[in-house]
Amino acid sequence: MRGKLITIEGTDCSGKSTQLALLCERLRREGVDFMKVAFPRYDSDSSALVRMYLGGEFGENVSAVNAYAASSFFAVDRVASYLREWKSYLEEGGTVLLDRYTTSNAIYQANKLPEDEREKFCDWLFDFEYNLLGLPQPDAVIFLDMPPECAERLMQKREGESEDIHERDKGYLKKCYLSATALAKKYSWLRIACAENQNIKTIEEIHTEIYDKISSVLTEGK
Repeated sequence: MRGKLITIEGTDCSGKSTQLALLCERLRREGVDFMKVAFPRYDSDSSALVRMYLGGEFGENVSAVNAYAASSFFAVDRVASYLREWKSYLEEGGTVLLDRYTTSNAIYQANKLPEDEREKFCDWLFDFEYNLLGLPQPDAVIFLDMPPECAERLMQKREGESEDIHERDKGYLKKCYLSATALAKKYSWLRIACAENQNIKTIEEIHTEIYDKISSVLTEGK
């Protein structure tokens, strides 16, 4: 029986890495067997085109590479990881936690297109990755909803770190946030409100909400 595939999604500075680390630590303490995979896999040869794209080698503007081409860069990295690292584990009943997945392409790439073409793009994207490429669909997508105003405050604290072409374009990031909230509603992603009245919740509060939702997913069907 296939195991559970759970994706953690969110725009930049939504706290994905921090929250996934906390979740993994808690699951280990509780004796839950799982595998964590983060995308893009920057240390892998399969992410070469992703690194070139985000590094601005194809153009400093995010629109220099169209949504379909850019999505294929990220998809190749995912397929390589799936076939080499976690396909058998998932098929044998293992739980796989993903830091970003196909859903990130929907969030970040659809915004390059006119609004009336975005639904068509998402239909193509999910068919391309899940059907044509054979990647498994996630059982649940946890969406960390961090408003852009709050994300910008957190981003300022990371001053000194290098930024990719997405992170340098703050207007683009705001569009991605609006896209993400619309996608979360349309595809019934499990939303975690990371702020209330522009006040960012504590790391512990967010973690508790994530854990509760993931616990429900892991026990489904048992």
